[in-house]
Amino acid sequence: MASHHASGEPRDKTYFEQQREALIGEIAMSFEQVLANINKLNRSLEAVITVGNEFSSVEALWSQFENVMGKQEEQAEHGASEGGQKKDA
Repeated sequence: MASHHASGEPRDKTYFEQQREALIGEIAMSFEQVLANINKLNRSLEAVITVGNEFSSVEALWSQFENVMGKQEEQAEHGASEGGQKKDA
């Protein structure tokens, strides 16, 4: 379709075009806000992961302690059950 303003002179924008440009501008600003919030969320997640990683050595120590205490408890239970069987015999 040929335009009525083919001579290159600027033409007035229609109401639709004005509204479209306004909405596109709002959408662009919203995308910028979303991007900024995603970046902020990413930094927060990285901080949480860093704090969690700082506790890994403490977790390993407590896990080792739990395993040692569990083995001692197991040995004590086996010793008590074997001792009880010997008394009955």
